[in-house]
Amino acid sequence: MEASAGMSNEITIRLADLDESLFMPRELSWLSFNERVLQEAMDSSVPLIQRVRYLGIFSSNLDEFFRVRVAEVRRLISVSRGSHRQRAKELLTAIQARVVELQAEFDGVYDAVLAELAARKIYLINETQLDEGQAAFVQEFFHEKVLPELEPILLRDDQPIPNLTDESLYLAVALETTRGPQYAVIEVPTDRLDRFIEIPKRKGKGKRGRVFIVLDNIIRACMKQVFRGVFTIKSAQAYCFKFSRDAELEIDASITESLIEKMASSLKQRRKADAVRFVFDGAMPENLLSYLRKRFGFGKYDSLIPGGRYHNSKDFIAFPNAGPKYLEFKPLPPIEIPRLESGANCFETIREQDVLLYYPYHSFDYIVDVLKTAALDPDVLAIKICLYRVARDSRVVDALINAINNGKRVMAVVELAARFDEQANIQWAQRLTDAGIEVIFGIMGLKVHSKLFLIERRESGATRYYSHIGTGNFNEKTARLYTDFALLTFDQAIGQDVAKVFDFLKYSYRRPDYKLLLVSPHNSRSGLLALIEQEIRNARDGYRAAIILKCNNLVDRQLSMKLYEASQSGVEIRLIIRGMCALLPQVSGISENIEAISIVDRYLEHPRVYVFHNRGRPRYFIGSADLMTRNIDYRVEALCPVNGEDNQKIIQDILDQQWFDNVKARTLDAEQRNAMPRRNSKGGKIRSQESIHRYLSAGKLPRYPKTFMRKPSRRRRKGGG
Repeated sequence: MEASAGMSNEITIRLADLDESLFMPRELSWLSFNERVLQEAMDSSVPLIQRVRYLGIFSSNLDEFFRVRVAEVRRLISVSRGSHRQRAKELLTAIQARVVELQAEFDGVYDAVLAELAARKIYLINETQLDEGQAAFVQEFFHEKVLPELEPILLRDDQPIPNLTDESLYLAVALETTRGPQYAVIEVPTDRLDRFIEIPKRKGKGKRGRVFIVLDNIIRACMKQVFRGVFTIKSAQAYCFKFSRDAELEIDASITESLIEKMASSLKQRRKADAVRFVFDGAMPENLLSYLRKRFGFGKYDSLIPGGRYHNSKDFIAFPNAGPKYLEFKPLPPIEIPRLESGANCFETIREQDVLLYYPYHSFDYIVDVLKTAALDPDVLAIKICLYRVARDSRVVDALINAINNGKRVMAVVELAARFDEQANIQWAQRLTDAGIEVIFGIMGLKVHSKLFLIERRESGATRYYSHIGTGNFNEKTARLYTDFALLTFDQAIGQDVAKVFDFLKYSYRRPDYKLLLVSPHNSRSGLLALIEQEIRNARDGYRAAIILKCNNLVDRQLSMKLYEASQSGVEIRLIIRGMCALLPQVSGISENIEAISIVDRYLEHPRVYVFHNRGRPRYFIGSADLMTRNIDYRVEALCPVNGEDNQKIIQDILDQQWFDNVKARTLDAEQRNAMPRRNSKGGKIRSQESIHRYLSAGKLPRYPKTFMRKPSRRRRKGGG
């Protein structure tokens, strides 16, 4: 639908008046994303062991969802009043209902996958299915490995409830003893022992295959021995449960403590935070459930989620492949970049032409090699880097320490508040400081999420900048699992902007003026709004106008409203959103020109890429900022233009293949029903993550229609403008 310039204000006002009906609650949108993960576990074309692991990913995602999103809704209920409080309560009710639905779907998929494993002669059995030889093995394993790790807790009305660990797996045990009924809690020690224990196969002919039992069932099989010598047990029944606690950290604004001390104190408080979810075995007797609810103090706004016999299914992420290799994804070999393999000095290579990497298709080793070279190069003066989440055995950190040993100046901005990595980052900060690196913790109230490093090098008597701007962390492990872009550039204007970001992080009272970068919290919002507004003007002037946005989450309302306005002005908009999408595509009169998809496949789609048609001279940006209010206004983020035509083409070709994916893509409509998109592709099936590997290896593109980003920008009507 095309709107005249005179209608613009009316449209904006009308959309603002209808604000609450124009957005999917981000929590429900996130649950829609996790359903897409569960769909991969359902998909019979996915290798079987990978399907098991998708169950683990689904469960792990749900744990974090309750710790973060649901905890936030509960806080809203506690602090809001009137209609706002009522909406928050209704949202929590809707969340709980949807989670129960997804849990039921999960249980069905779990049973189906277990049956398929058995068909492949991979058996996951319980304690009641053990034969004599297996039972003897389990008893021996229990006494040698498990019993020393158990610390059972008897629940007594006259004693305070113990402080149980967030996200650990527990057994609630109902005992019938000679002293009467007793209740106890046992933590399953999955942090010290494997969850899946291989045991001998059954004796007899035709009993081939491999057999596993979960650690909790080993404890069930030997339950009476857990309480040996305390009292005589007539019977014992055990039921799994676990907590999810509020993951929000409260950091005191006091200046009397160092930031590291505050973070360490806050982490201790997290372990005692309110429980926001209690997941339990649906077969748990009502009297035991009621007792636990009373003792743990669950209220009406807490989420009590019944499920199957097993919980902490996130452990399935590490489920072993006990069968042929084809039960897992066939590895895609990393693709070499000849320019970086030539043996030439990497700085000469980058100086000649920007280098664009796309993980995991390209190896993260290229980034490590640049940092290792910088650590040794006598012309390098300094290295500055932002560290958000690094690998456990980080070669990036090793390179930085080596740079100090070789006389370079090194500054590392370490974000202590990277959620769930806080403790690891405290340790990294201490190690970097001990090595002599200047460690900065950023700015209170602004999480540093940028994926930047800057190398200062003396060349021809002047200091030159070599810059890295990426969409993913400096982490060797996630670079093998997540798709991400990284740009290495000698562009001095970009380098000067990156240097200004680091100056701001060190001297927060300075307000930089950036030439090319869009940097949160300074100019990301205004810059993105201006780019969308330019496409709106182009459309109103009769030119072709188009936008492609690829990111993890789109929930910022001002940007969404601007996209609604763009759609009504005739701008064609394509969204590739992995996770939450609060914007409602394809709504009559509002967003007919907005289409959206999501892709879940073997790799986690993680890049942020923003493309604007610009009358046939497209502008491409990559960086760390999602389209969320927190990323735009309350974090330090950087979006960088990609200017080289060759690199622009690579980005566009990748986006095109994703858009025409008809195997792993799902349509995001106003209801987020996760249907397969209808694609009229003459080239047959396109599974983008695999076709992109072929493309980057040999330049081979699948057949699909020419995209609007490559069509010329012609006026659609006569007249000036």
